[in-house]
Amino acid sequence: MHKAFKAVKKNRGAAGIDKVSITMFEQNLDANLNALMKSLKDGTYRPAPLKRVYLDKATGLPATKIDSAKSSGKLRPLGIPAVRDRVAQEVVRTLIEPFFVPHFSKRSFGFIKGRNCHQAIREIISLKKQGHRIVLDADIKGFFDNISHQLIMELVAQRIADGNILSIIQKFLTSGVMDKGVFKETWMGTPQGGVISPLLANIVLDVLDQELAQQGYVFVRYADDFLVLAKSTALIEKAYDVVRYVVEERLQLKLSPDKTKITSFADGFDFLGFHFHGRYISMRAKSVEKTKDKIKRLTVRSHNFSKDQIQKINRVTRGTANYFAADFSHVNSQFAEIDRFIRRRLRCMKKKRISKEDNYRIPNRYFQRRGLVALCSML
Repeated sequence: MHKAFKAVKKNRGAAGIDKVSITMFEQNLDANLNALMKSLKDGTYRPAPLKRVYLDKATGLPATKIDSAKSSGKLRPLGIPAVRDRVAQEVVRTLIEPFFVPHFSKRSFGFIKGRNCHQAIREIISLKKQGHRIVLDADIKGFFDNISHQLIMELVAQRIADGNILSIIQKFLTSGVMDKGVFKETWMGTPQGGVISPLLANIVLDVLDQELAQQGYVFVRYADDFLVLAKSTALIEKAYDVVRYVVEERLQLKLSPDKTKITSFADGFDFLGFHFHGRYISMRAKSVEKTKDKIKRLTVRSHNFSKDQIQKINRVTRGTANYFAADFSHVNSQFAEIDRFIRRRLRCMKKKRISKEDNYRIPNRYFQRRGLVALCSML
């Protein structure tokens, strides 16, 4: 229980529907954990409804914090459990995970300890070198929101026989959500934002992984984002039929017709924030725009130019470099573009105007002396 709380605390996050923050929960930690453990053991545990929060897909920010003119209009619903329920989910996740992870495909890289996005990218590069240059770029429509609860429970029950654990997982899935003060029951889906949701998603999609592997197809999957690769268009069309059958018939989900397509390295495609085209791997256009959006929110012209602003910008650029400045990526020109954008925004912030003459009046070294770290310097 204490390990689970430490994991929840490390991941931070907002309070749930009960408005109890991590700090508040920790103030009476032992009593809270003992009460939670007792309820989990004796079957009286009841999770609180999830707090519904909507994120703008373009920026990743809560929709309420975004100017409607800058919003993409596309929202991703999150379900935020109460801190108490996040601890309970972490306990259950820790207990059942060892029964599933060893059986997951080696080509599944999402939310599995010791695996990450860069490993997934390297696997794609390796498959390309082996001649797999035709790609099925597949997208499951509303995956997390539409998974069948019955299917989840059937798949979990294949490896977990403990009735109490199964009952607790069922309660997680059917806890309902509070959306703008209105309670809504949840008859399907596992909420994005739940601690146990990534594991349940991997358990469901492992059905697809095993079928593809059994039929001899190669693929790379990160949660619900996945690519199938082949050496010819004929083979990838057969793989498409397999994917469609498993997703629609066995998993009772649907492929997005707009986002699912057959492409190739020559034509280019996006995956995990990167753009693949020929021999080059760069930031996808949306990733560049997201980085610029973060900078825009930190460099509002009416605000004062300060050292604090520089430090906040450096956190954004370091995060960008940590992910995109990999040994396999070609991002020099994009990093240079973002660096120019940052300096232009800072000049406007300092002078409260837009003027090309400020490029000479405030040279690059001015920002360098004040601690601004250029993206290009981190390559």
